[in-house]
Order: sequence, then structure tokens, then C-alpha cells
Amino acid sequence: MATISERIGTDIITAMKAKEADKLTTLRMVKAALQSKEIDKREPLTEAEQQQVLTTLLKQRRDSVEQFTKGNRPELAAKEQAEIAIIDAYMPQAAGEDEIRTVVAGVVHHMTADAGGVRPPAKEMGTVMKVVRQRLLANGVRADGKVVSDIIKEELAKTE
Repeated sequence: MATISERIGTDIITAMKAKEADKLTTLRMVKAALQSKEIDKREPLTEAEQQQVLTTLLKQRRDSVEQFTKGNRPELAAKEQAEIAIIDAYMPQAAGEDEIRTVVAGVVHHMTADAGGVRPPAKEMGTVMKVVRQRLLANGVRADGKVVSDIIKEELAKTE
């Protein structure tokens, strides 16, 4: 399977041939962001680092959509939404809420067993979050940090 950078490179050529200006602009912006990060690092990016760059770009676009919507600029919000759709196509499959809940429940159960049957308190949120993110990455899926955080808060609030 080709890396994200390679897929973007071939898709830029395809977009040029098809005269898809908006897609071409977005892909060039993504390629520039990846190259910039690579230059900063002074060595080729790993697949995970490339995904991190795309995650950052997606987060920026989502923030922009929110701001444009609040500012009553639907045409700009629509443009950002289109960019989100293009960038999102290069990300691994997103985990569904049920899958995230299953992983969170498993992590909390495992931590409870390790602590002698005592559920982790709410102040252990960061530790749980870290383990959940690692498990999701190991499964080859990604998840929105806010969704994961909300599910962990729910799970830690439960008392058994």
C-alpha cells in the first residue's frame, strides 16, 4: 500500500488532468504541509507522523467551519467542509462510538483488575485516555479525541 504522500502525489496529477481546481488546491496545501513537517524533522515522515499532520489540518478546518458558521459565512464554511472531505479520505477508518465504548470499557476493566478491584477515579482520566488512544492506534483506527474523552468521563462516572 502506498504512503499518504505517494497517494496525494498521484491524486494531484489526476486532479490536474481532470481540471478539478478545488481538489487540486487542497491536495497541494496538504502536500506542502507534509513537506514542511519533513523539512523541520530533517528526515522522511513515518506513516503515523503523516497521519498526525493530516489530523492537525482536519482540526484546523473544523475550527474554521465553526467560526465561519458563527460569523454567518456559510459559503466559507462550505469550502472548509469540502476540504475536510478531501483530507479525510487519506485518513484511516474512523472508529465508531460503539467500538470506542468497547475499548474504553476494556481499559477501565483492566485497570480495575490491576488495582485490586478498585475502579480508577476521575483524576486518572489522562492515564485511561493514553491507554485507549494506544489501543485504538494498535487496532489501526482513529477516533476523535473529544468523543473518546466524553466516553471515558461517562465510564469513570459509573459506579459498580
